[in-house]
Amino acid sequence: MSKATSTPVTNCQICGSGTLKSVLFVGFIPPVNTMPEVGSTPVEQPAYPLEMVRCDGCGLVQIGLEVAPEILFPESYPYLSGTTRILRTNFANLRDESQSLLGLKPDRLVIDIGSNDGTLLSNFFESGYPVLGIEPSRAADVANSKGVRTLKTYFSRHTAQKVAAEYGHAQLVTAANVFAHIGNVHAVVDGILDLLAPGGVFISENHYLLDLVETVQYDTIYHEHLRYYHLHSLIELFDRHGLEVFHTRRIPTHGGSIRVYAARKGERPIQPSVAETLAEEKAKGLADGSGLKAFRERVISSKIELYELLAPLKRDGARIFGIGAPSRASTLINFVGLDDGILDAVMEVSGSHKLDKYIPGTRIPVLDEKLLYSEQPEYALLLSWHIAEELAQNLRKNGYRGKFIAPLPTPRIID
Repeated sequence: MSKATSTPVTNCQICGSGTLKSVLFVGFIPPVNTMPEVGSTPVEQPAYPLEMVRCDGCGLVQIGLEVAPEILFPESYPYLSGTTRILRTNFANLRDESQSLLGLKPDRLVIDIGSNDGTLLSNFFESGYPVLGIEPSRAADVANSKGVRTLKTYFSRHTAQKVAAEYGHAQLVTAANVFAHIGNVHAVVDGILDLLAPGGVFISENHYLLDLVETVQYDTIYHEHLRYYHLHSLIELFDRHGLEVFHTRRIPTHGGSIRVYAARKGERPIQPSVAETLAEEKAKGLADGSGLKAFRERVISSKIELYELLAPLKRDGARIFGIGAPSRASTLINFVGLDDGILDAVMEVSGSHKLDKYIPGTRIPVLDEKLLYSEQPEYALLLSWHIAEELAQNLRKNGYRGKFIAPLPTPRIID
């Protein structure tokens, strides 16, 4: 009998409550990084139900199905964080901020969970800190080739205990855009505690629920994202493990994220940023869930408006190329129902592991961005719309003469 590839989430991942209420059902969506080769014969491709739900007990927003990590994060996982300028800048800022705030010691270990190609750790490595990454995909090979020491394995409590025994305890553990991705979050936090030396600090960066709701980011809902944190829910989680949040900072990555500093209770003075963030969440209806009520209606309106914008363009014979193939693009394309009759192709930068693949669930090819300049389609749909201004400026500077379309939060044409 084959092993199940998914498990329904019937109880809250933090508090265990069985009272989970639907926020939005996105549909049956393929894993966002399952990308067949261009020209390959279409074969059966798994698609899993994708629903955002909220726990009435602790307020955690999460999805209703956990897909096996071997499906979502295979060795061939194509994403490389170093290809994104805003992430490179953000991770350099994380190094600078943590040095200033925490008084890091230059001879003490820094560990990054889900370290990808080592972009975050490279900042600490270049500053002379001993570093260790934990990463299951082939991105680990890229990191090691750059001299950023990385273990090619999935993170688990067992992994954490082995690392602590072999490499020692860390003064700093980071998890950027992965802390919401790993199942059994209580075992994950226990593993982090196994890694932390006394006085050590855990920094997580997660896509922030407040930004998601305010800017209608339904495209960031996909199976890799098991949880959608706000500070109230993170405090609920950490409190169960003897950790407390002592500082927060909103950051611009992924359309709006939150950086959260936590340490064992009583080890660090609590900064004013914590109370300020909690007050804003309460005022905007995240604490009691009231701020989520209009989210579904806004998503549906945005979907209809995007179709209304694209329909006359296609009737007039316009060509539309997508720009960028981030994971969020797969959710948007599949949820809205775009296909290769609407979106001719998606452009990616040279060297991307996603080139010459199809967008999951479609026959839309991902091709080299050079085609944008040689083909000059009438419209470019900015799938990384959260950095629309930067993208448009760069593409214009490189020679694109057509118009841009931003699909979210309100679909619009940009000259």
